[in-house]
Amino acid sequence: MFSEVKLVEETGKRPDINDSGNTSGQDNLTLEQKGEETTVLEESEVEALRKKLAEQTSRAEDYFQRLVRLQADFENFRRRTSREKEDFYKYAAEQLVELLLPILDNFELALACGRETPDKLFEGVEIIYRQIVDTLAAQGLSPIPSVGEIFNPSRHEAVLQEQTSDHPDNVILEELRKGYSFKDKLLRPSMVKVARSK
Repeated sequence: MFSEVKLVEETGKRPDINDSGNTSGQDNLTLEQKGEETTVLEESEVEALRKKLAEQTSRAEDYFQRLVRLQADFENFRRRTSREKEDFYKYAAEQLVELLLPILDNFELALACGRETPDKLFEGVEIIYRQIVDTLAAQGLSPIPSVGEIFNPSRHEAVLQEQTSDHPDNVILEELRKGYSFKDKLLRPSMVKVARSK
């Protein structure tokens, strides 16, 4: 009010007063300019916040995608290690069984020779041989069928061929050394003689 009186005395005119009590004119203009500057600042702040929000959203999406990939990688790793562990337990005795095969071969040779002279020693060797075969079979060792079968290069090793008209081509005539599989895996192929048609 005092500023109004002072302004009227200096200029001889009474300034317009708006509803809020502010004087119109230059003072009001300054307020409007200040208001516009404040609005511009607020819009730039909003724009900056939107930009930050977009960056953070993009970053969050990137983190989420990484998390999804890591979870998938971990699940694949878990499955692979579980499968490897099962395979390890399944084939843990494979080396031992493979080392026992020559002993088994020698027992079979001894039994073949001993059949000609039946005595108590032969019976004892035969019992030991049966025990070894049964024990190894319980662990998963099984002989590969050969004589009379069709030659299969993934299970048999042909070391001899015999030309004959009595048997079809590629039929195994004789097994020279037994082949074995351990569980579902080939441990040693059979050495065989194969028929060739004339």
